[in-house]
Formats: sequence, structure tokens, C-alpha cells
Amino acid sequence: MTHSYPRLDDAGVAIAAVRAGADVVRGMYGRPLTRIDKGAGDFATAADVAAEKAILGVIRAARPDDAVLCEEGGQRGAPDSARQWLVDPLCGTLNYAVGNMLVAVNVALRGGAAAVADPFSGEVFFTDGESARVRHAGADALLAPTPATRLVDVNLDPPFPGAPGFRAVDLLAHPGFVERFRPRVVSTTLALAWVAAGKRSAYVTDGGDLSGSVHFAAGIALCRAAGCVVTGIDGAPIGQTGRGLVVAADGETHDLLMSMTGC
Repeated sequence: MTHSYPRLDDAGVAIAAVRAGADVVRGMYGRPLTRIDKGAGDFATAADVAAEKAILGVIRAARPDDAVLCEEGGQRGAPDSARQWLVDPLCGTLNYAVGNMLVAVNVALRGGAAAVADPFSGEVFFTDGESARVRHAGADALLAPTPATRLVDVNLDPPFPGAPGFRAVDLLAHPGFVERFRPRVVSTTLALAWVAAGKRSAYVTDGGDLSGSVHFAAGIALCRAAGCVVTGIDGAPIGQTGRGLVVAADGETHDLLMSMTGC
């Protein structure tokens, strides 16, 4: 199938790439894996590296002139290229390393198409930059965000650059949050894909500018294309001046969360 990659549109390339990575992640699941220390308690596994290699193989075959920024391998090509792919080969490495299947494989073309694969459900969430869909068992369906679940994923991992203006623990203890929502914690990108798909009401995290992050780019693109409300934790548009991320299925949910963040 490699010879057909150049004929794919950008969304097709993103889908093929995350599928290649997901095949590796699924195939290596449950094996004893070498850990590669990245400092500050973070690490990669042999599965991260192998999945990234498989993803790069697809992108290189389909778009040999494009730049790529990978979580494990870093920058390939000019960082200021007009076309740059952002690759997170295994979002949820700690989950994966301890035998938890809540992980995702992410690929995004900066400012364009993106795809997120759940290696274990077989779902591939994707966008061409305009609409957002999920592909499962050979069929595509439009993503339809909804606040009905009342489930909100809140990232509790340090560091916390927004503190003391924003503290996730304060949000979780806020009476309004307790009354209206229930917290969950999963893989970052899986959580964002689930907001776009209506499986979560919202996602909240502290942080800096996440718009160009390999961890967040694909999920943000999906949520925007699906019609979610996407801002920083201070309500400002995400980007160079924004910080953190609040993604909500609708405006009412977003307004409620913003009223509780203290920013």
C-alpha cells in the first residue's frame, strides 16, 4: 500500500499514519518494554520509538518534502516550514507501560488535517480541517459534541505554571463543579477526542501555549472542527499569548467552567 500514499489527501495521510502507529502500539502491548528516561519522571518506551518510526515511514512516503516534529525524534526539516507535521506516537505512555489501554496515537498537520487513533477500540478520529469524523469498522460518522455526560477530564499532572491563579484541585472542590460535573483522568488526546465525540463534556488543563504541542495539536484540531468551544484557562484564544486549555462541548459548559477556574 506504500505506493498509494502520495495519492492521499492530507486527512488520508494523517489517518494512514496513526493507523500505522496504532498497529505497533497494539502489537507491543503487554510485552516487557525498555524504558528511556527523559528526566523529571518522564520516560518513553520501545513502543513509543517503534510507533514513531512507523508513522514517519508513512509521512515520508506520502509527503517527503514536509517538515516533521516528533515527540521522541525531535525536529526533522525546517522548523519554520509552511507544512509541518506534529507527531505524538503514544499519548499515555505511563498508562501503557503499566498495562492500561487508555492511550492514543496522534498526528496533526499544523493548521490543517489531523487524526487520533485509539489502538484498542479501533476508532480513528480525524478532521480535514473543516469537519470532524470518527471511522470505525469501515464506516464514518460525524462527531457530535454534547454536554450530556457531565464528565470532565481534568489534567492533574505537574508542572502548574498557572498556579496560584488556576489550581485544578480547587476546580474539583468547587461546589458548582461538584453539583454539575464528575471528574475523570485519561490520556490527554483521547480525552480531547472524546469531547469532540460526545463521550466527555469538557477537558481542562494548566500549561503554557499548547497550540503547537505534539501532545495537543491533533486533539485541538478535532475539537475545533467538531464545533467545541476551545480557549485557554483564562478564556483567551489559545496561541502564543494563551495558556492552558479549556475545551467544552458547548458554550454553557464552557461558561460554567470558566466561572469556577478563578482566572
